[in-house]
Amino acid sequence: MTDSEIPPAPESGALDTEDLLVDPRLLEILVCPLGKGPLEYDRERRELVSRQAGLAYPIRDGVPIMLIDEARRLDEPDPGQGEPAA
Repeated sequence: MTDSEIPPAPESGALDTEDLLVDPRLLEILVCPLGKGPLEYDRERRELVSRQAGLAYPIRDGVPIMLIDEARRLDEPDPGQGEPAA
């Protein structure tokens, strides 16, 4: 492989992890570890959502964290989205 075949490295800060998308092929094979049902990708919240189990699994640095203990219950607010201060 020559230097001309190596793609240039992104500039520092050029790749924001928030812009990373979940590969649709990954969504086809991943299932909720609790309910074994399908997952939906919520890009805004960066979560994989299991409606069947009522859980949302976080995505950190482009990696789905498929641990039940790390999941947010759908009936609870997002962390940091609590009641506004009076």
